[in-house]
Amino acid sequence: MSKKSVAKNYIYNLIYQILVLILPVITTPYLSRVLGAEGIGIYSYTISIVTYFILFGSLGIAMYAQREIAYVQDNKEKRSKIFWEIFILRTITLTISLIIFYFTFAMTGEYCVYYRILILEIIGNILDISAFFQGMEEFKKIIKRNLIVKAISIISIFLFVKTADDLNKYLLIYVLSTLVGNLSLWFYLPKYIKRISLKRLEIKKHLKPTIVLFIPQIASQIYVVLDKTMIGILVEDKAEVGYYEQSQKIVKIILTLATSLGTVMLPRIASEFAKGKQEQIRKSILNSFNYIFLLSIPMMIGLVVITQDLIPWFLGEGFNKSIYITYAISPIMIMIGLSSVIGTQYLLPTKKQKQYTISVITGALVNLFLNFILIPHYLSIGAAIATVVAETSVTGVQFYFIRNDFKIKEILKMSLKYFIVAILMAIILLIVNNILFYKFSVIIRMILDVTLGAIAYFGLLILLNDQFTKKLISRALKVKKGDV
Repeated sequence: MSKKSVAKNYIYNLIYQILVLILPVITTPYLSRVLGAEGIGIYSYTISIVTYFILFGSLGIAMYAQREIAYVQDNKEKRSKIFWEIFILRTITLTISLIIFYFTFAMTGEYCVYYRILILEIIGNILDISAFFQGMEEFKKIIKRNLIVKAISIISIFLFVKTADDLNKYLLIYVLSTLVGNLSLWFYLPKYIKRISLKRLEIKKHLKPTIVLFIPQIASQIYVVLDKTMIGILVEDKAEVGYYEQSQKIVKIILTLATSLGTVMLPRIASEFAKGKQEQIRKSILNSFNYIFLLSIPMMIGLVVITQDLIPWFLGEGFNKSIYITYAISPIMIMIGLSSVIGTQYLLPTKKQKQYTISVITGALVNLFLNFILIPHYLSIGAAIATVVAETSVTGVQFYFIRNDFKIKEILKMSLKYFIVAILMAIILLIVNNILFYKFSVIIRMILDVTLGAIAYFGLLILLNDQFTKKLISRALKVKKGDV
């Protein structure tokens, strides 16, 4: 199999991640106005519940499958055997989880109608084989299946979700897009694998290593999903979940630009690790750190500058509290970016799961503890603060574990130039907004802010002769021409 380009796969995966998020980007303003904060809150709360069952049913299989397929991506016999073993294991565990979910939530209760619809989300996850194609570094295939499905989903939302009473229709569209999207990938599969006799399959051998990866994943979900669950449990007003959900969604949409690199680099570094290319791995990781600093710092500071315009325009009236939540939660853009480099790109593909597990368990415990303290007093803003502290603790622990492999001071020193330039960018934007841009409508002002901010930021870096920026621009031009 020919060597895939990291640059091309990054672009493919970035497009994939944007497609996954394009539905909320296009529909969030509409749904916020139609369903309201309470409807969005109920949606977010019920989704958080089913996520636990998907997580427990999946164990650590998706990330494990991606890595194991990457190790043998050039051997059709081996990858076919591994695929069927892991798929059967995942089907068994998720089916058990589905049965438990049905009897505990979907039979009776306040939101049982919504939970019954969400059963299809679990079925959709049983059929999800995207980890196989990620392990094969075939990100283009994943993009194709999402493009049509997401387009149909967007059209369906505008056609069928008309009032606050249509929450069940929105959930149905949501789960069907997952189900149909995952089913469509199966049409590509025959080209990459072949039939394997059931007698040759060794399903049990994958159970222990997937559980090893499952522990950090369940821990990490505590501060990804449990925030919403705990707001829903500790606060009577479900609108608080809605405020938090929409703020976090905006931050993570922007963050996609930085974290998409991690999904691409995991199979590449896993393959290099299997071949003993230690120096190449080190070089790749340092480049990833530089890339994260380059993008996440100005995105965080830029978001803070435009949030007061963005939230009312994007979400509509009734979501003003999301402005303050966005201010509070914005630092996770840097922290998640850094932990994606250390954890996803380095610790996991180089089989250092123990260190990765300790880091995310630390973050989960910090998040859980702070949620209990802060949410009752500060509601959704308290959850945002807890998330930032938790993500910072994860990154801090991970830096401690790699201190002998990388020079931490040198890595952190990379960020200094980007912080200074991003602050200068913000000052320029604030001055121009007060003098000139305030005359324009909100949408025009935001477009001008983003455009001027990007020009100022990258222009200043080029003037300062930042070699990494110049290299990225040169690489992007080559990719555009098809030379990479």
